[in-house]
Amino acid sequence: MNLSDFNIATPSIEEIINLEQIDKDIFRGSGADSPLPRTYGGQVAAQCLSAATKTVEDDKIVHSLHGYFVRPGQSSRDTVFLVERVRDGRSFATRVVHAIQDGEIIFTMSASFHITDDQGIEHSDRMREVVPPEEALPLEKTGGELRFFSLWSQDWDVLVVPDDKFEHNPYTPSQQVVWFRSKRQLPDDQTFHICTLAYMSDLTLLHSAMVPHRDEQVQMASLDHAMWFFRDFRADDWLLYDQVSPSAHGARAMATGRIFDRAGNLVAMTTQEGLTRSLAAGKQSIPVKTEFER
Repeated sequence: MNLSDFNIATPSIEEIINLEQIDKDIFRGSGADSPLPRTYGGQVAAQCLSAATKTVEDDKIVHSLHGYFVRPGQSSRDTVFLVERVRDGRSFATRVVHAIQDGEIIFTMSASFHITDDQGIEHSDRMREVVPPEEALPLEKTGGELRFFSLWSQDWDVLVVPDDKFEHNPYTPSQQVVWFRSKRQLPDDQTFHICTLAYMSDLTLLHSAMVPHRDEQVQMASLDHAMWFFRDFRADDWLLYDQVSPSAHGARAMATGRIFDRAGNLVAMTTQEGLTRSLAAGKQSIPVKTEFER
């Protein structure tokens, strides 16, 4: 399955993140034609974060976000983002954002911002030994559900590291390593790169829970999403997404990811819980609009 099968034009990351301001602390993102009937979770998270950043002074940058997917959004419909200015302190600022379609909240996010010149202790995890992106596999050459995400291949390089090409942690049952980046050069604005990373971070993370269960058919959906940003990076340079799933139980799976730049610097972390319910007969794990099917 590849984007070329669907004969559609997906919006650029600039069109997704650069929201229209329709009033003070109220923004709008346009819907887009898509083979996915539901709004991609990374998109609504990135847009919520973009809306929040537009209400914060330039001396602060986001360092963490926590969001909940409340209802499935409709990909073809506009989304309105309402920002609440919870706090503006000397060192930190806090925002809460609600994403709304048809008068109902589909996603809610809290985000915290920190001044950029604070000083303190310094240490970091090391990146595991892994082959470079030149030796990883494009999504369309991988098996199972990950092939579906070649839908994003016109704008993004997403390469899966084969299981035998990275060091494994013997205490973690489910591990997946992915290289990714924007194919196009992005603006020289760290906030833009952070919002772009929020967009991409939801793409393959939950699927790390399926590594020990590749023959199982499950219904999948993101339930929540959290991110922490540590160091500057560029989303148009290669980033390594080191993903593990420490637990799956009761039709829910937990997944976490550490994101490194190619030099091995830890730039961000993610945590997500998602639905992994056994799939009923005749159902799709990820629904696709009938009119877009080949």
